[in-house]
Amino acid sequence: MYLYRVYFFLYIMKKRFAEFLTQKGVDQMWADSLSVLGIFLGSVLFGLILAWIVKLFLNNLFRRLARNTKTQFDDLLIRNRVPTLLSYLPSLFFLLWIAEEFYEDGVYLGTQGVLILKALEVLIALLLIRAILNAVKELLKKVNSLKDKPLDSYFQVILLVVWFVGGIAILSVLTGKSISAYLTTLGALSAVILLTFRDTLLGFVASIQISVNDTVRIGDWISMPNQNADGDVIGISLSTVQVRNFDNTVTSIPTYKLISDAFVNWRGMAESEGRRIKRQLLIQSSSVRFLTNSDLEKLNKIERIADFISAKNIEIDHENKTQKIDKSLLINGRNLTNIGLFRNYVQSYLEHHPALNQKLTLMCRQLNPTAQGIPLEIYAFSSDKNWVNYERIAADLMDHFLAAAPYFELQFFEWQAPKV
Repeated sequence: MYLYRVYFFLYIMKKRFAEFLTQKGVDQMWADSLSVLGIFLGSVLFGLILAWIVKLFLNNLFRRLARNTKTQFDDLLIRNRVPTLLSYLPSLFFLLWIAEEFYEDGVYLGTQGVLILKALEVLIALLLIRAILNAVKELLKKVNSLKDKPLDSYFQVILLVVWFVGGIAILSVLTGKSISAYLTTLGALSAVILLTFRDTLLGFVASIQISVNDTVRIGDWISMPNQNADGDVIGISLSTVQVRNFDNTVTSIPTYKLISDAFVNWRGMAESEGRRIKRQLLIQSSSVRFLTNSDLEKLNKIERIADFISAKNIEIDHENKTQKIDKSLLINGRNLTNIGLFRNYVQSYLEHHPALNQKLTLMCRQLNPTAQGIPLEIYAFSSDKNWVNYERIAADLMDHFLAAAPYFELQFFEWQAPKV
């Protein structure tokens, strides 16, 4: 009822303005055209004022709701400008109604203007849907069980479908052709579309596989040397996976590369009970020797292996006497070596270290000799998986073993520059 009053008022104003221009000597055709233009500009001005009033009302309403509710969804709607986008719709409806009413009365406002207003309505609706979807996405990202899921990929797919349908609707409005005609044309161009959106389609399929197989989550530490990526995953989208490297650079990897190429995900280590320490000590082979009784008496003062030395001495002496071994030479019979005793010392030290997880593998093993010496490998797991603390624990272990080796008269491999 009120809209028709507005329409009647504008119609009277148009007539009066046309009569005024005619009385001033303006040609009738120009008077009608200028009166229509004046009404159009007046309607646009009224629509802008209406949009401003509705915007103030909706913003105040949403802020009041946000203050009185515990949910964060209304705050996210405000942040994504949903009230502002909603305020444009009444003005567009009003302008479209005025334009169609004048056009139906035989006053030419321009068919193209009506079509543009209809296209703008579709565009505002698309922007409104996008804003609401962004708000929903941000809300879901705050849910603990969904924080590590590739939500960006799913919402990008939804937005692609929305924009695709919206774009066809806008073209249909502007050209007057049916939507089915455009869908038929797109079907004929499907091969071109597949080539154009190849990476997007591959990324979409990869996102689904990553989510279903739980291959990568946001926050995972991954290593992908061929993509220069070694750091934490900070984002998974439809087309790319962003990795913040440990030097604070960011590497963008195509999402489908995580399906087609090999990479290392360190999540298993983070979720396990310990982080592996695997270090080597290179012993000079020339420093390895049998131990004499005097050597054993001196090493017997090392509390950590005193019981081991006593037990081994009894066992070896008994076997050598039983076999009537000539011990005038140390090589005869069974003997303890300094490297073997040091290896047992390292093993005992690992088994009593408070920072190592005693439930997981603890081992000091001897590897095949190399040109640099005989490798003794320390294999253990630290209970603390924090990188800084892990490196400190590993360094403390190696410091101790490096300082302990001389007590066993063992020497380490030292690289020397060639003489010039």
